[in-house]
Amino acid sequence: MAVRLPRPHRFDVCIATGGLLGGLLLWGLGLATRPHTEVYVLLPGRWPVLLPLFVMAGCELLRRAAPRTALLTGTAAIVLDTLTQGNLVTILMYTDLMYAAVLYGTPASARRIPRVTGLLSVAGTVVPFALWREPEALLIGVVTGIVAFGPAATGLIVRNHRDAAESARLRAEQTALLAEMDRTQAVTAERARMARELHDMVANHLSAIAIHSTAALSLNDPKTSQDALVVIRENSVEGLSEMRRLIGILRDSSGDTEPVAAPTLDGLGSLVENARTNGLDVTLDAAHDTVPAPVELAAYRIVQESLTNALKHAGPGRVTVTLIQRDGALTVSVTSSYGDRDQPSAPGSGAGLIGMRERSALLDGTFEAGPEDSPDGKIWVVRAALPVNDTVEGDTA
Repeated sequence: MAVRLPRPHRFDVCIATGGLLGGLLLWGLGLATRPHTEVYVLLPGRWPVLLPLFVMAGCELLRRAAPRTALLTGTAAIVLDTLTQGNLVTILMYTDLMYAAVLYGTPASARRIPRVTGLLSVAGTVVPFALWREPEALLIGVVTGIVAFGPAATGLIVRNHRDAAESARLRAEQTALLAEMDRTQAVTAERARMARELHDMVANHLSAIAIHSTAALSLNDPKTSQDALVVIRENSVEGLSEMRRLIGILRDSSGDTEPVAAPTLDGLGSLVENARTNGLDVTLDAAHDTVPAPVELAAYRIVQESLTNALKHAGPGRVTVTLIQRDGALTVSVTSSYGDRDQPSAPGSGAGLIGMRERSALLDGTFEAGPEDSPDGKIWVVRAALPVNDTVEGDTA
């Protein structure tokens, strides 16, 4: 199977072409690095100089695509060049191959090549001087350092800077990605919070309005219609007040949207009284101390939504609201008669139970809702346990 050579980079083609033309120019002018009379020139004459020049130019084509192969082949070519009169461009192209092998090669090669060339430079300085005891012998190590170690060290420095810049870029991208994820999560959490708040504020009043308007339309009784209209008006006014509070939160209390204070457990009496006005038989039993604001708001909303569900779904019977604080938690319990209606008296979406469960989860509490058996028959129970110790102060709406 034929081996397919990697395609050279366009810049590498330019370097190879320029190096080859420059070497041919020096060759044509008869400029060499050593005279033909030097004892180390084993291949005298002008023509042997061209072989390492062409090989080195070919290696330049692979300086980026196959740096290790280019360096090994180029090393053989530079050794061959030392046996001829030599060409300065061949030496310059070899320094570029050394630089490219460190910059574009594997991490192991990038660590190994500077060490090897550094040792060769030291050895090329110490060993010849120890053998010949002539100052000129030191030039061997100097030349080795210039041709091999210098380009390798430069490539390592450039590679380290490049890797550091790439790492910084990746960290910046990761930071931007995390920031975008945080922003998306914050937007999602805010939308969920506003959905819970809107549902809890409006559903109770609109459910009462739907039920009583249905009664007013279905019964031909002026007194019943009058009572229903009174309830409808009261729920409309209260629903409008709650909507103004929500708009005030959204618009940062600007203009005529000044927000109303968040409901507290002190308002449970009014909430229960309003449920009685809507036709529920409700009893309230609350025994608790001062609790953190998030727990207070969550408990209020759970009771409010439970009464709304009882108004829409419960059968005839008493609705019991109980709040007990013990063992570091506020337990909210709402029981009502389990209705056997074919359909609720007002439409629902099921978002109420989801919202109550979310409110409990945000406070690391527990929530459960479902039918249970009791001495008085089957009942529907909503129960939430909200921790009151070490609760983080904040808005859980």
